[in-house]
Amino acid sequence: MRKSAFACGLLATVAFTGPTWANESAIKAASDPNNWAIQSGDYAGTRYSTLDQITTENVGQLKVAWTFSTGVLRGHEGGPLVIGDTMWLHSAFPNIVFALNLADEQKIIWKYEPKQDPSVIPVMCCDTVNRGLAYADGKIFLHQADTSLVALDAKTGKELWKVVDGDPKKGETGTQAPMVVKDKVVIGISGAEFGVRCHMTAYDINSGKKVWRAYSMGPDSDILVDPEKTMMLGKPVGKDSSLKTWNGDQWKIGGGSTWGYMAYDPDLNLMYYGTGNPSTWNPSQRAGPDGKPIDQLYSMTMFARDVDTGVAKWAYQMTPFDEWDYDGINEPILAELDFDGTKRAIATHFDRNGFGYTWDRATGELLVAEKYDPAVNWATGVDMDKSSKNYGRPIRVAKYSTFKDGKGADVNTKGVCPAALGSKDQQPASFSKLTGLFYVPTNHVCMDYEPFKVSYTAGQPYVGATLSMFPAPDSHGGMGNFIAWDGVKGKIVWSKPEQFSVWSGALTTAGGIAFYGTLEGYFKAVDQKDGKELFKFKTPSGIIGNAMTYSHGGKQYVAVFSGVGGWAGIGLAAGLTNPTDGLGAVGGYAGLKQYTNLGGSLTVFALP
Repeated sequence: MRKSAFACGLLATVAFTGPTWANESAIKAASDPNNWAIQSGDYAGTRYSTLDQITTENVGQLKVAWTFSTGVLRGHEGGPLVIGDTMWLHSAFPNIVFALNLADEQKIIWKYEPKQDPSVIPVMCCDTVNRGLAYADGKIFLHQADTSLVALDAKTGKELWKVVDGDPKKGETGTQAPMVVKDKVVIGISGAEFGVRCHMTAYDINSGKKVWRAYSMGPDSDILVDPEKTMMLGKPVGKDSSLKTWNGDQWKIGGGSTWGYMAYDPDLNLMYYGTGNPSTWNPSQRAGPDGKPIDQLYSMTMFARDVDTGVAKWAYQMTPFDEWDYDGINEPILAELDFDGTKRAIATHFDRNGFGYTWDRATGELLVAEKYDPAVNWATGVDMDKSSKNYGRPIRVAKYSTFKDGKGADVNTKGVCPAALGSKDQQPASFSKLTGLFYVPTNHVCMDYEPFKVSYTAGQPYVGATLSMFPAPDSHGGMGNFIAWDGVKGKIVWSKPEQFSVWSGALTTAGGIAFYGTLEGYFKAVDQKDGKELFKFKTPSGIIGNAMTYSHGGKQYVAVFSGVGGWAGIGLAAGLTNPTDGLGAVGGYAGLKQYTNLGGSLTVFALP
């Protein structure tokens, strides 16, 4: 196992206090494998660690080293950060932050408990989750449910500054993990299910002053695209590219939430993130003036943006004119892959729509677009013919359209795969530098989908669809798989079935292991080569948090949040019983109550 070159831990990093060092401090902390300084492990979002004390040969000997309760019972997504002797962790609403001393029996150094109006809870679409903290320049950054972005002194917990990013009374909420790039901290916003026009915003790391804001749809000046220089599939997007794809002023309540994990390429100075569904879920209400489908840019879009200006370098829309709530928010992962003997710097994204996409991350050239769940049926594939007028667009199957030429409202379209929560939702995948494969937690769920007419009222749900969810038919009977994916071939290498969706973020290590958690509460370790299960442990509650690893005192630890909830577990988290509640998840995951219960705790493992 590599020894720490960051021996002074937190003290070494907080010395860099100027804005010039803000990004460098985060990079420096993340570059030491003994730390876990970024939610995704690194700026590339690989969730891969070079720690190798725990191996495929000894992982079966893992024991619980210690545990910690957050005191909060709702869904716990994300995970802790570790730098040197300090661990910082968060909770679901009310978004409590703890700093623990790893050198002194995990003693609580400080605790920050924001005072938030509980009226924000009903406005949070799919549980009161928070996806984690960010660190840079001696500061901890928290994005609260009420949209407040808070900078805390990493050593003391003192509030340094706070800025409000949105208005919960309109349906705007905060669940995203911030990302620090250079002298900026960047956050997105939730609210598409309430007709919010969502955005991504950069704030100055030292003052909290807004630097730029990029909306998901609207005029070019609002969405920060250059008509001549911003590219989509090799062509400039052109003037008013978003406005031309909306009917009238519908873009003003257009959705396009931005709450997924982000990635950053320091060499290109580009950040990458996806946008969510257009509002409303009823596609008939979003048709063009002629009653026909219209793209609704830039919902469902992967963006590459210049960090300094926010201006988009390229964009790609995964699901034009979305009819199924296939949010495009899932994380991009940056890697280098060999295509026909040429190393390509790429971005890979496992979309809710069931397709795994790979782009050249400098240009946005589409390299791969293939199904990563064989159950996907709404489209047969993506048109990869560059000479085709439909190049880069999904090849839809009319049977599974919920629009049906404008007559989809009050028509129940049955057997659509995947369900609205996608073949993968927020649970981040991992890229192993050991194997060159992606390890992906997936859902194996289908749905019946019935749109209905809904009117817009600020701060009220703007969904307009009733859903029922169920396991993919003619399969293994479960609702999830954990897969290994070849990003070059666009093929599943192996697949491990699970009874419920794998809603936990994956972790891979140089020890040859892939870690993940299950909704029943099992924390598992499998061999990266073949998916063979090597270890499992039943934690106190269902796992929707992300596995992480760090080293302290010469010993490697692996940790994961328990705390069932999120969209899949909303029935348990919120006490819902109607099968169609939770946008269909309550009925689909009703069996969860037989296996787990509410909780909010961190479980940490190590070798004896």
